[in-house]
Amino acid sequence: MENYITELEQAGLGQLLYNEPLAKHTTWKIGGPADVLFIPHGKDQLVSAIRLLHKHGVPWTNLGRGSNMLVSDKGIRGVVIKTKDGLDYVRFEGTLAHAGAAYSFIKLSVMSGKEGLSGLEFAGGIPGSVGGAVYMNAGAHGSDVSRIFRSAEIVLETGELVRFDREAMQFSYRHSILHEVKGVVLEATFELAEGDRNEIAAVLATNKERRLRTQPLQLACAGSVFRNPTGDFAARLIQEAGLKGVRFGGAVVSELHANFIVNTGQATAEDVLTLMSHIQGTIADRYGVQLVPEVLVVGER
Repeated sequence: MENYITELEQAGLGQLLYNEPLAKHTTWKIGGPADVLFIPHGKDQLVSAIRLLHKHGVPWTNLGRGSNMLVSDKGIRGVVIKTKDGLDYVRFEGTLAHAGAAYSFIKLSVMSGKEGLSGLEFAGGIPGSVGGAVYMNAGAHGSDVSRIFRSAEIVLETGELVRFDREAMQFSYRHSILHEVKGVVLEATFELAEGDRNEIAAVLATNKERRLRTQPLQLACAGSVFRNPTGDFAARLIQEAGLKGVRFGGAVVSELHANFIVNTGQATAEDVLTLMSHIQGTIADRYGVQLVPEVLVVGER
């Protein structure tokens, strides 16, 4: 272990934090320590770091902006990568939007609208980064990333640089090839369409107002906890089962949106997992439906 840490330090590829509590870096404000938290200075530095980690056989986990993720109370062994400033950019080229992995997905929708480009209105209230949105094929309001995705530059766990088009990404509901092939999105290109700035802004405002009214976004949460089962909504099933307000430790099912679990201040990952299991068991017993988590559960158990 000391060899790779020494090499990372000497290479000056980014900021290194040791035994860093990941609760400080997740939207749920939950998570034990990372052995090493690495924040790369930019794209080239991230690629070099992954190649170095591969050479030493060191496991790594991509945290992104820490949304849609539950980190265990024991934390994550190896290196945790948090993309930040060096990958936080967007540039427009005609109807194409090229965005770095760390760029806010919400901000991308707003900036695209200001450019008079339509197609990302659905993203106006989706938290997290561009990289995370591509990884999860994030979606809302009847659309998702796959509808406007053109290609992405990705560094694989071996350090190899590849460019995947839409077909190669194998998108499906809240899924991409990156669930099976380990890699980090560096930059994604989205193919948009010319539109009316005022109309785009109006749709974004409507979507934002609805989310603020129906979701507990002012509290520590991670977005929707479960995927919607075919032909139904997880929130409807959870609400109908009378599970709003159910609590385990510091974790509680939101009274505002039944498919959100909020951290009331002292929730642990085990609190959340216990509550998730209780919800799944109740829905399976009552409706014969197996709810599948949408949030990623990572770390040592």
